[in-house]
Amino acid sequence: MQLRCGSTLLDLSVPKVMGVLNITPDSFADGGRFLGIEHALEHAQAMIEGGAAIIDVGGESTRPGAATVSVEEELRRVIPVIAQLARSGRAIVSVDTSTPEVMRAAVAAGATLINDVRALRRPGALATVAATDVAVCVMHMQGEPRTMQQRPEYADVVAEVRDFLQSRLAACEAVGIGRDRLAIDPGFGFGKTVAHNLALVRRLAEFMSLGQPVLIGMSRKSSIAAITGRPDPHRLAGSLALAVMAVERGAHIIRAHDVAQTVDALKIAHAVQAGV
Repeated sequence: MQLRCGSTLLDLSVPKVMGVLNITPDSFADGGRFLGIEHALEHAQAMIEGGAAIIDVGGESTRPGAATVSVEEELRRVIPVIAQLARSGRAIVSVDTSTPEVMRAAVAAGATLINDVRALRRPGALATVAATDVAVCVMHMQGEPRTMQQRPEYADVVAEVRDFLQSRLAACEAVGIGRDRLAIDPGFGFGKTVAHNLALVRRLAEFMSLGQPVLIGMSRKSSIAAITGRPDPHRLAGSLALAVMAVERGAHIIRAHDVAQTVDALKIAHAVQAGV
């Protein structure tokens, strides 16, 4: 399987790791650590050296309870970093945003993947991506970051998330975004309880019927703490366990904070699966 990111074809026959680069003061795992452009670029280079195929640059926290930021502030945070990373050409540059203005500026700066937790549902987002040749990952989220964890409810979380993603894929195709540019994310932790999250991992293979690359972001999330009792940043073992189980069930891209460790874990998992 491949994902077309502009002129680059990302080979997903072997699982890939997307490194998280939050340029925010309030992200749950690393808020405030990479606000300066030098710190952000140093961390991005370290993740690339650790084996990240994609660097996901975000300027607005989507943790539970997070407040929105202005378009101007989001642009100020992410565009200089995206531009420098794109010039280096060492990894695919992704922008983690739901805002059409930020999408356009990020693509102009060199981003070739848009990672949207709102699945292109903001006004103008679908048309914005359709006017480019970049890839997009559409994610499921019940509610909005400020309120999504208050009372998430589903009759069948896997079936409902799968149906939502299928509908967003159809919406993308309807405006001319080809299937070769589309990835999906079930939205682990975005409007889900611990039980919902575990069901998504347990039944992840059911998303393969949609025929698209599957991206999973479970790194350091609160469900791991709920099970293990470990505070962040002591959630690495739990994150790696979930990453390996996701890949065993068909996931193609793992979004992670601890890139080198995740790359190694996925190499072992793939070797076992492939019989290498």
